[in-house]
Amino acid sequence: MELIRKIKQTEAQAQEIIEKAKADAAKLAEKAQQHRRQLLEQAGQYRKKQIEAAVAEAKSQAQAEVQKLKAEAEKQRRHLRQKTADKIETAAAKVMDYITKPSAEAKKAQ
Repeated sequence: MELIRKIKQTEAQAQEIIEKAKADAAKLAEKAQQHRRQLLEQAGQYRKKQIEAAVAEAKSQAQAEVQKLKAEAEKQRRHLRQKTADKIETAAAKVMDYITKPSAEAKKAQ
């Protein structure tokens, strides 16, 4: 009788150990999942910050490029205006000379 009672007691203890091990394993699995979720969230936040930084850098570089191109375009416009201003003055002088000087036909008519 004593042996049967000890066997049953040992079986009960074994069952308790198994149940405790299952509970511990479930807790470890839950902690591992929670840790994984935290890591994924941190990775997502890091990725978002990196993307924002890259976008800000790209905007900064684009703005600098725009300013450079505007300055270059303004320089070209000034150069073209200067170049055409001389030609306009020469053409205007020729027109004024033509208008103010009597033509050869007008001289013959006199």
